[in-house]
Amino acid sequence: MYDLIIVGGGPSGASAGRTAGKRGLLTLLIEKENFPRYKPCGGALSSYGLSCLDFKLPESVIERNISKVRVHFRGRFVEGTKETDLAVLISRKIFDNFLLEKARETGIEVHTGEKVLDLIEKEDWVEVRTTDNTYLGRFVLISEGSGGTLKYRVRPRDKKTEYGLGLVSEIPDKDETIRSRFPSTINIHFGIAQGGYGWIFPHAGYYSAGIVGTAQYLGHPKKVLLDFLEENGLSGDFPVRSHIIPKGGIKGKTLSSRLLLSGDAAGFVDAFTGEGISYAIRSGQLAAETVANLVMYSLKLSSLKAYESACRQEFGSYLASSLKLEKIMHRFPEISFKLAVSNRDILDKYLDEVVVNRNYKDYIRWLLLNFCLIESVSKIKFLKLEGTDKD
Repeated sequence: MYDLIIVGGGPSGASAGRTAGKRGLLTLLIEKENFPRYKPCGGALSSYGLSCLDFKLPESVIERNISKVRVHFRGRFVEGTKETDLAVLISRKIFDNFLLEKARETGIEVHTGEKVLDLIEKEDWVEVRTTDNTYLGRFVLISEGSGGTLKYRVRPRDKKTEYGLGLVSEIPDKDETIRSRFPSTINIHFGIAQGGYGWIFPHAGYYSAGIVGTAQYLGHPKKVLLDFLEENGLSGDFPVRSHIIPKGGIKGKTLSSRLLLSGDAAGFVDAFTGEGISYAIRSGQLAAETVANLVMYSLKLSSLKAYESACRQEFGSYLASSLKLEKIMHRFPEISFKLAVSNRDILDKYLDEVVVNRNYKDYIRWLLLNFCLIESVSKIKFLKLEGTDKD
């Protein structure tokens, strides 16, 4: 009988496993893939994500330090720079494998290449059936990412308006060329896909370039990506991979009597940027801490709700506000993003308040108070602003 069985060995599952191992829980982590494995992702880890780790990420895992953001819209762009790093770029194949090894070193049991087929909740435990065996656990953490289906044991399926579809391609180039073209800079292109954007991240020896948009509106996503790559001089016969990105904020159900959800499986993703690695790491840690408290102190099952409370306190307001900004900016993109690239204060304030100080709420308040044009002009969106200095 395991105290905790973790389904999924990505950043959330590995972080949960490390925390559980350090707390002395008898833990089993089951991952369907053999690590290291490829993971489609832009590979940007925020400063907040780095701060969630209880160890320093070695330089060998970091491919690029990012201190500048360039935001594009309809042929115009604006840049924002910070003296400290805004993020680091990592290869998910290397990064995820490193996190799993950090979990393994705490003494937990790790099974890779084994897929969980079913979860059956009993009164006192959960029966976990896999391709190889059947296991019993007092609690099960589902951290299988956004593409799994076990999460639907806990919460209903998302609507098409509640998740995005991301496509990414990796284009090799000389590292000197990449450094020269995008020195410590990530490029974000709005107006590429409805409800989303295109991105170009300068990794070590390759560009990670992709698009993300609301699934409901992406009728031909591969064509959108290929057109975007061609427009930016990155066209070629390169593999294209896709992934689902939750955009529902933090309103969804994340636990049942003995099952918990974390990371993408719980929908913990910044709805505006699509960034989820940080919340995967932190929610995995919080889930393991909650289970450890229940097991170690023989608390009632109802104490499992402390996990939901901890997530809301840690990043709930942030994720809820990210959804509000996503709706504000993407409702009328022609007006919103045209304004964003014509006024540097909007980007600078975003970097200061949201990225550095992690305060979406104050940023949105500032945005609406100082640029209420976004809202007022939206109501008369039929007016075309090009060439009308008065407007």
